[in-house]
Amino acid sequence: MPRRNPSVAGIFYSSSATLLKKQIEDCFLHDIGPGKLPSRTIDKKGHPLALISPHAGYVYSGPVAAHGYLELDGRLKPRTVIVIGPNHYGIGTDVSIYPDGSWVTPLGEVKIDSKLGRELAKLSNIFSLDELSHIREHSIEVQLPFLQYVLGEFSLLPISMLDQSIEVSLEVGRALAELLRERADVMLIASTDFTHYEPHEVAVKKDSIALDKISRLDVEAFYRVLREIDISMCGYGPVSAVLEAAKRLKAGKAELLKYATSGDVTGDKSSVVGYASLKIEHP
Repeated sequence: MPRRNPSVAGIFYSSSATLLKKQIEDCFLHDIGPGKLPSRTIDKKGHPLALISPHAGYVYSGPVAAHGYLELDGRLKPRTVIVIGPNHYGIGTDVSIYPDGSWVTPLGEVKIDSKLGRELAKLSNIFSLDELSHIREHSIEVQLPFLQYVLGEFSLLPISMLDQSIEVSLEVGRALAELLRERADVMLIASTDFTHYEPHEVAVKKDSIALDKISRLDVEAFYRVLREIDISMCGYGPVSAVLEAAKRLKAGKAELLKYATSGDVTGDKSSVVGYASLKIEHP
């Protein structure tokens, strides 16, 4: 069975389990974070259908990501989390499902839900079962320590999107909706950062326009503004796939939990990256 070792431990987040746990807790307690730790109580309320979460180094985007992961606290846990991220490196296939085995982080090993992956692959020929696309890619990996911290045990299904065209994104969303229609124990995460390397004021303005379209689950309008005002999001395909799945599953909206830029963390607002956490609830 393949065993994927982390590619950005010690770079995007600590390679020490003890320090990584503290780093995650610091993200929850940060001024930009939610300001509290998960309570770890459980009630009967189900988990969200989906989150949209950033994937930069934890020092930059971790506090924003913590807002999304706090939404999992005190709720029934998903059995499997499907994390969809962009393929930054151009390696592998157009839309790659990691086939089987496990992914490793400093907090332990997460098993791949290979059965669910095979079921999804049968729903569209857009998918490939492929390890190569995931070898270096960080956009899915950086979600795992937060998930491990909040959920403990869960299974993972990683999907890496090299082709982020609207046609492919809609097809991925269609297949995900079909897969999840009878699967209340599965949650989706779209991994993305927003505007890259523009002044803070420009990033905030552009990203607010994108977030408006995202909140309405309007994939066509989202792609239109990406082109018209040149929004340099890296994970627009994964976001669109999740929006399309949510819309087909009769969800109402995506709710913005937190937006900030790297400039809010560092104080340097001359060239920033935008980060947002959103949730989509079941209808």
